[in-house]
Amino acid sequence: MHTSRARALLAAPLAALVLLATACGTGETDPEATDQAASPTAGEPQSIVSLAPATTEILYAVGAGDQVVAVDERSDFPEDAPVTELSGYTPNLEAILGYDPDLVVLSDDNGGIVDGLERAGVEVLLLPAAQTLDDTYSQIEQVGATTGRVGEAAEVVSRMQVEISEIVASVPERETPLTYFHELDDTLYTVTDDTYIGEIYSMLGMTSIATGSDPYPQLSEELILEADPDLVLLADGQCCGMTPQIVAQRPGWDQMTAVREDHVYVVDEDLASRWGPRIVDFMREVAAIVTAIPASSPAPQPAP
Repeated sequence: MHTSRARALLAAPLAALVLLATACGTGETDPEATDQAASPTAGEPQSIVSLAPATTEILYAVGAGDQVVAVDERSDFPEDAPVTELSGYTPNLEAILGYDPDLVVLSDDNGGIVDGLERAGVEVLLLPAAQTLDDTYSQIEQVGATTGRVGEAAEVVSRMQVEISEIVASVPERETPLTYFHELDDTLYTVTDDTYIGEIYSMLGMTSIATGSDPYPQLSEELILEADPDLVLLADGQCCGMTPQIVAQRPGWDQMTAVREDHVYVVDEDLASRWGPRIVDFMREVAAIVTAIPASSPAPQPAP
């Protein structure tokens, strides 16, 4: 990390601590100080551009939405986010600078955009796609520190942790995990347990039929049919119009356990692919699916 960026990440929490110490030292509540704590100070970013849906959702979750002046074309949540034609895939430096940002938050350094922004004097917060749930917590805290929303970010993380613990506890325990096929697209790309989504599914008592060193492998129909997963999760309903009915029409799939027992489900692909605060909503969605699947009856015991 560049030294300038590291200083930026530390500046906000230090400022918050100074403000807290001042209030505690007098023993009185300063209304003006309270107002400052609820909104960004002059030294914090006032004009933020976000170039990824996940970073946009984090910014709004920590209460920095009023500081956001533009988001990329795919950032469709929350509804009041200022969507523009900016692209995180093919970022245009001139177009981004047209919004006069003092902070740009993004998940990829496509086209060397980070260097261009820094040369233009714009602070950059690069948050690569989270690899684990802990990464998501860390990124929320980073956004909070950079935007002057340290307390709000801590509250978001704490709330997520509590809700996730409750969701996991609500899922019935099984002797063996449910096996699943998570369909990323209609060419049968999927995920292993060694992915972000794989971790989420593991927490809910599930295990992928896909294994190996490639975390996002493309499986053959023969392999899927041979693995015979307990459930199929379609993350290509919104993008590709995939439905349980279409899956059932694939050659041989009507004999699959998941198809025969109506355990093929369309899941929200945005929630499944934006690894920010709304991953809790995705876990809740999948937990409801898992809970609805009856546990296998225990094998009969021989008479004594």
